[in-house]
Amino acid sequence: MAESNFVDYVKILCRSGKGGRGSMHLRHVKYNPNGGPDGGDGGRGGDIILRGNHNYWTLLHLKYERHIFAEHGGNGGKDKCHGTDGRDVYIDVPCGTVVYNAETGKYVCDVTYDGQEITLLKGGRGGLGNFQFRSATNQAPRYAQPGEPMQEMTIIMELKLLADVGLVGFPNAGKSTLVSALSNARPKIANYPFTTMEPSLGIVGYRDGKSFVMADIPGIIEGAAEGRGLGLRFLRHIERNSLLLFMVPGDTDDILREYNILLDELRRFNPELLQKQRVLAVTKCDLLDDELMEMLRDGLPQDIPVVFISAVTGFHLDELKDVLWRELNAESNKLQTIEADDRLVHRDKDMSVFAQELIDEQADDDIEYVDEDELEDIDDFEYEDLEEE
Repeated sequence: MAESNFVDYVKILCRSGKGGRGSMHLRHVKYNPNGGPDGGDGGRGGDIILRGNHNYWTLLHLKYERHIFAEHGGNGGKDKCHGTDGRDVYIDVPCGTVVYNAETGKYVCDVTYDGQEITLLKGGRGGLGNFQFRSATNQAPRYAQPGEPMQEMTIIMELKLLADVGLVGFPNAGKSTLVSALSNARPKIANYPFTTMEPSLGIVGYRDGKSFVMADIPGIIEGAAEGRGLGLRFLRHIERNSLLLFMVPGDTDDILREYNILLDELRRFNPELLQKQRVLAVTKCDLLDDELMEMLRDGLPQDIPVVFISAVTGFHLDELKDVLWRELNAESNKLQTIEADDRLVHRDKDMSVFAQELIDEQADDDIEYVDEDELEDIDDFEYEDLEEE
């Protein structure tokens, strides 16, 4: 992943601006010795605002933004001069970005559409000057308000790709081949495990100008919940998908067993993923004949649609698109998506997994420094004086 430009996980320290303090000033000018209070108010601190931007598809532009600070408000001045307001800081993020508190794992906010603005941290209000406290009984107040303090929070930004269909399968199950056959996307395809190292999206064309989006994620293996292979890091990208397409090669010894293993890995990552609509595609059927496919169908799950396909030859790809479109637009799927949307998107982080995610994400970015005390232990070079002949 070091050479990849796809970044879906960043950690940033954000801090809003503090409010400026009010001025305590009494006006003293010629011909007006009792001018009274004229201290101005302090300016407000700048806000930290998240803004959805459809021109971004990754968090790469924020990978090295370790600190984002807003501007402080200016202090009030004499002659009732108001302090300058701190400049707001806008953080442009791709649509589908979810923000968590890095210390507690609590859900903070979610940016789902282009142009959406969410105030992440509010800047402090400016303090009132002594001019605001004048009254008939207190005509020369000698006090003013300080500005409100700033807000600070370390956040984790996670990008969850917005797609209709998410592909789930073991490495070399034919997921990338299917995406390249159904869309114009060209993910890397090769005959070895973990060819796909980063998620990719493809727009699948359908009849009458209709289309749907398909997400290809790296394959998972048995034991991914314990960190084997690439682990479950990329499964966050199918949490928003309306439909899950399970892909198992037709030359597998036990198709039902591999399907159940995939279901179990999804359950360990997020049990609510099992509530989504599912379709099973048996791939690489160009290696099977009609009689063998009929024999295999008897041992497959009966509660979900099953399609035998071959992405290389185009076998039954049109039938697969019909099944996917029908399931996507089924009334049961629409109701289920509405009911489960809040639970899937707004759930808090599991802190037991959250700590390990932070370690994995920062492993490549950590820099090892040598303490000054350790430098003293390093032997200096010895130089021999050259004797003149």
